[in-house]
Amino acid sequence: MMGIIHALLAFWRSHFFLSLPVPSKPFTGQTIIVTGSNTGLGLEAARHFVRLDAAKVVLAVRSQEKGNAAKESIEKSTGRTGVVEVWELDLSNYASVQAFAARACNELGRLDAVVENAGVLTQDFTMAEDNEISITVNVVSTFLLALLLVPKLRETSARLGRATVLTFTGSFVHWITMFPERKAASILEETARKERARMMDRYNVSKLMELLAFREFSAKLSQSSNPGKIITSILNPGVVVTDLNRDVQKGIFGIPRRIFMSCVGRTPEEGSRTLVHAAEGAPETQGQYLDDCKVGVVSTFVQSKDGQETQRRLWGELTEKLERIQPGITDIL
Repeated sequence: MMGIIHALLAFWRSHFFLSLPVPSKPFTGQTIIVTGSNTGLGLEAARHFVRLDAAKVVLAVRSQEKGNAAKESIEKSTGRTGVVEVWELDLSNYASVQAFAARACNELGRLDAVVENAGVLTQDFTMAEDNEISITVNVVSTFLLALLLVPKLRETSARLGRATVLTFTGSFVHWITMFPERKAASILEETARKERARMMDRYNVSKLMELLAFREFSAKLSQSSNPGKIITSILNPGVVVTDLNRDVQKGIFGIPRRIFMSCVGRTPEEGSRTLVHAAEGAPETQGQYLDDCKVGVVSTFVQSKDGQETQRRLWGELTEKLERIQPGITDIL
């Protein structure tokens, strides 16, 4: 109970009394990938990267048309052309993730930072590949992409003699789910069962699963003896008014959420500052959950013995699945 009270107080202070710092550190010469960047947080983060002198910013998006519109918007607002590229990436499709990663590894001369921002929030149960779409996109494909890009990040780091960055957009909502799915014999199989899906809580569950998987992934990566250093982090952008919420704000039942968002929600630009901060890759952010552009506190469950055991179980299930998708992928770590 004290943990929840702490989280609520921290949320109140964050959204009503805190101003996030505007990014100012240059990204001169860097190549950066931002997923989910045709709108919202990803678009505004990409805009900051271009403004801050990045050499190449790849917008990884599902729709080429929407990506092109985002590119035009960034070029118009920053006055910089020839920096933004639009690449197709659909996280609901494993083959698309594999193709995108292969292209990045083969075509990019360097890769300095990856901002895994894309996600889905829905209360309708829809299968994508072999799980409900929230789990496929927010968890499985997110780490499929991360693992497949690790070699390029390592190679860049070793060659340039500086750390590269891999950061994930998480959420404070990992505090507010009881995560009963963890008690099933298989967590991933349980989340794929339509008859028992709790879709009102599914986004919260997916973000807790992402955080748990991140903690295991980051620990494994930091223990590797392979050359090159990658700084990893997972960030909480807070409540932000973006298109992510469009499906759950429809109709009369969406009225309370729309009111809540209009009262406390940050603008996409404000929220994007947390993504840019994470992409700066300071040593103290290594393996951390970031909140309001500083190291934050994970939920009491995540810190508990139950949470740690669940983390190991989930990682085991996830890596088993990733091995089926792409044999040998866990050897990358």
